[in-house]
Amino acid sequence: MNPPSDFQRQLTRRAFLGRSALGLGALGLSSLLNGNLPAASGPPGRPQYAPKAKRIIFLFMSGGPSQLDLFDPKPKLNELNGQPMPDSLVKNERVAQLQGKQLKCMGTRYQFARYGQSGVDISELLPWTAKMADDITVIRSMQTEAINHDPAVTFMQTGSAQPGRPVMGSWLSYGLGSNNRDLPAFVVLVSGIGTGQNLHTRYWGSGFLPTVHQGVQFRSKGDPVLFVSNPPGMSPEVRRRVLDSVRDVNQRKLDVVGDPEIATRIEQYEMAYRMQTSVPELMDTSKEPASVFDLYGQDAKTPGTFAANCLLARRLAERDVRFIQLYHRDWDHHDQLPKGITTQCRQVDQAGFALVQDLKQRGLLDDTIVIWSGEFGRTPMSQSNTAYDTYGRDHHMKAFTAWVAGGGFKAGALIGATDDLGYAVTKDPVPVHHFHATVLHLMGIEHTKLVYRSQGRDFRLTDVHGNVVRALLT
Repeated sequence: MNPPSDFQRQLTRRAFLGRSALGLGALGLSSLLNGNLPAASGPPGRPQYAPKAKRIIFLFMSGGPSQLDLFDPKPKLNELNGQPMPDSLVKNERVAQLQGKQLKCMGTRYQFARYGQSGVDISELLPWTAKMADDITVIRSMQTEAINHDPAVTFMQTGSAQPGRPVMGSWLSYGLGSNNRDLPAFVVLVSGIGTGQNLHTRYWGSGFLPTVHQGVQFRSKGDPVLFVSNPPGMSPEVRRRVLDSVRDVNQRKLDVVGDPEIATRIEQYEMAYRMQTSVPELMDTSKEPASVFDLYGQDAKTPGTFAANCLLARRLAERDVRFIQLYHRDWDHHDQLPKGITTQCRQVDQAGFALVQDLKQRGLLDDTIVIWSGEFGRTPMSQSNTAYDTYGRDHHMKAFTAWVAGGGFKAGALIGATDDLGYAVTKDPVPVHHFHATVLHLMGIEHTKLVYRSQGRDFRLTDVHGNVVRALLT
């Protein structure tokens, strides 16, 4: 017998590594499904225990909304407007662009009133959100570890400030699979394009997970999904024959080397073919009744607006898409905050209210989690000046506000508190890792068991941290 050639030895090594990668993925999934079962047991796509929620809609306010002007009023801060911040709070503390500058108190020009059974304070800028105070829980004590936009968005999405890890939607696609074979498990919609901070596609990337779990962006102009439509001269019948031939070639390669990315490629081709029918039907809102557009606002008729994306989010939820990520840009108000935040609130307030009410009246809110949050908050110190018509605020990671609704979260509650000046959390802190652990819990996942091994290390969304915040649960 002739000794194996270099090519044969490499092929064997590739096959071993590829099949090992598949085996490690199965090991991580099986540990998620049942920590007491051996690696090969347990059907895919099942939660570890009975979930409260089946899907998530994440309304991400990119840039960092000012909690002090929206959800966390501070009368003492208004009293001290223009005066130095107390050294006891800010000495040797991290700030972003204010480092080395005199730190002055900056109150808010907006009026607050109490709403709902929790008596939560909500700003005059958010009259529609105020109407659903009994449907949401406001979390005033969110905390993050990153102080600048890109690492903070990365941290909120992946649990790490370093790029390269899977985002939450990818983790859920990997752990729970899809409930709709004609649409991706993880869909991304973006509004405010061309304004504010850049949004990188890695914010919906699968990191080291197989790329079948990455988010798919649906666009408002042109083809909703790039490269899905048939090119000119290509009939559906010809496309089907081409796909069948390519699938057969890829399958033979997969049988030899066991590379999970080949399996991903096969599935993505098939998904693209199915989306040629499912996506145009999804994106066509023309048959929605007038009452729906009255609820969401007339902006919902304009593709690419936040209101239109909220309506699409409801349609995706109806079709059992697992994770629906909406990004809305331009909340980064270092100056001219009153002008900027007023514009942003007009764009998102009614649509966010409409989404929650629409899900509720259709019986979907009980098993759908809705999250409204940015990557961090804004400082109680002024940036640029302290004039009530032109002031701005810097990035703030020590305390910010989010709200949640549905899917097993408490309704009509207020969690957490900050000090008299809104600088630091004083009650019930909710770090991002705790928040992730809580969301996974409601999806039926024990966060320490949703694990994937990459480069010799076990990774998870909550890294080595995270506790379920029981105060948030029903």
